[in-house]
Amino acid sequence: MGTVDKAKNKVQEAKGKAKEAAGKATGDKGLKNKGKSDQAKGNLKQAGEKVKDALT
Repeated sequence: MGTVDKAKNKVQEAKGKAKEAAGKATGDKGLKNKGKSDQAKGNLKQAGEKVKDALT
């Protein structure tokens, strides 16, 4: 199951990058910040997966 979770986290990071880029391009600070937030959530989840992998 870990591989699926890792893939989902990467997708979330990618969506965050796209939102951030769209926010920058349109001048939408809310969208830009939401993108950064999504990226941070994805990174945090990835870190959790790495910890789980290290413990098993």
